[in-house]
Order: sequence, then C-alpha cells, then structure tokens
Amino acid sequence: MGILNVGDDSVADPLHLQTVQEQLKRARQLLEEGAAIVDVGAVSGRTDTPPIPEAKEAQLLAQVVEPLAAEGVVVSVDTWRVGVVEAVLAAGAALINDVSGLADPAIARLCAEAGAGLVVMHTKARPKERHFPPYADLIGEVTAFLRDKVELACRSGMAPEGILVDPGLDFAKTPEQSVELLRRLGAVRELGFPLLLAVSRKYFVGMLTGRPPLERLAGTLGAIAGALRHGVEVVRVHDVGAVQDFLAVYAAITTTGEVELKGDPADDRLRWLPPKAVSSRDPG
Repeated sequence: MGILNVGDDSVADPLHLQTVQEQLKRARQLLEEGAAIVDVGAVSGRTDTPPIPEAKEAQLLAQVVEPLAAEGVVVSVDTWRVGVVEAVLAAGAALINDVSGLADPAIARLCAEAGAGLVVMHTKARPKERHFPPYADLIGEVTAFLRDKVELACRSGMAPEGILVDPGLDFAKTPEQSVELLRRLGAVRELGFPLLLAVSRKYFVGMLTGRPPLERLAGTLGAIAGALRHGVEVVRVHDVGAVQDFLAVYAAITTTGEVELKGDPADDRLRWLPPKAVSSRDPG
C-alpha cells in the first residue's frame, strides 16, 4: 500500500503536492514502483494541527480518487468522517482506512452498501487527540477491541472477507508498546483477518534509531521484516520501490523453489561501477 498525501500537515512526508495533476503523477509513480493499493489521505494523524473542514477534506480526496478509480486503480482512503466516506465511496474508493477504530459504525454500513473493504484499526484516542492511556494488558486489550469492532462491522452489514485489521502502531501507544505489539503480532493474527501494518517512518522507529522521519527507511524495513514472520498481508509505506526490493530479497531467502532474477546478466551495471575516466593529467 503506497501512501499518497494530498494535505499539507503530514507526519512524515515532505511532499506537498498542490495540484491534482501532481497528485495523480505521484500515485502513478507509486504504482510503477510496485504498489498494489494507493492509500490517499488529506488529514494527518499528527496532534499539533487541527483537522481541515470536512467539506474540504472530501473535495481534496474525491478529486483524486475519481480519476484513479476510473483507471482501475485500487484506491484506499484514510479518513474517519462519515461525510467524507460517503463522498469518496461515490467517487470509486475500494477501501476505507478508518483510523478512528470505527468510532462511528455508519462507516461500516456505508462500506457494506458500496461493496468496499474496511480497515479496522485499534486506538484508544480519537483522531487528532494526543492520549497515552494505561494498559493493564496491552495485547489482550488490543485483540479484544479489534474483535468487538469487527463484530460491530459485521452487524452493520460488512462481509468478514472485506475486513482487514490494523494494531494501530503509535496510535495512543508509547514506542515501547508499539514494539511489544510487533513482537506479539501472532495474537492479532489469531483473530483470523488479514493484517495491515502502517509502519513506515513511524515515531517508534525514530525512537529506536534516534533518526528523524526522512531517515527511517532502514528502521522501517527492520520492522517489516519482523512483521513478515507473522504473515502480515499489507504494509502501508512511503518508499514503495525500496520496500519492493527488500521484499524480493526477503522472499528469495525465506522460500523454496526457483529464484526469480529480474536483472539482465549482460548488464555490467549490475556487477560494478563503470571504470573511472582517466584524465590526461593523471600520471601513467
């Protein structure tokens, strides 16, 4: 899942794509790099900025979703507002990535009516709210929450096969709690739903490495490697090309059978750097 931000207050994305043409170009770049899903968002999860008006969010998203969906792109939308969900589903969104933890069950009903998928994420805080509540049993509470919300989604009309679950790394969680969740993703896997992991450039990666957002690719890949041991199906990332390269090598060494080689054996650029040009002033 490649991340496409069309707002101006992203947590970790420096791109400020001001026109629809720029946004569509970036979406197509993500697809060329190997993204299977483009996740479009206009309101970030950062807690030091207010959300933009709902009508503005709907406009920003729909004007990108509609042309991408018309091209056959699988478009996910990162939002928690019912009015926005209605607008983007009408524009052709295939998946709603609800970071509120299904605070409003109407979102599940709308997805069911449109035949769209739904991501159910764990959080103890409302969107844009900085809150680190205590946990008596982190893993037990996360899995119980997700189980209850999935059941609520199904009662609202969602088919189980249309639901993914997300443990909500960094959402109302300390870095230590996010790491603990990654260590014990198997417990979330036991719920029986596909796992989506939003791990790219996360705060906990920065705290583990001491690096700012744009220097967290290596740490992100480390987190993905750990998550793959638990069979995560979808990773939501900024650096799609780099993650695809990582996944190609990871798959080659963790599976059996014939290895797929994408490089051309006749291409010397894959063997070594080109020879240094010799200046006429160089001795010898």
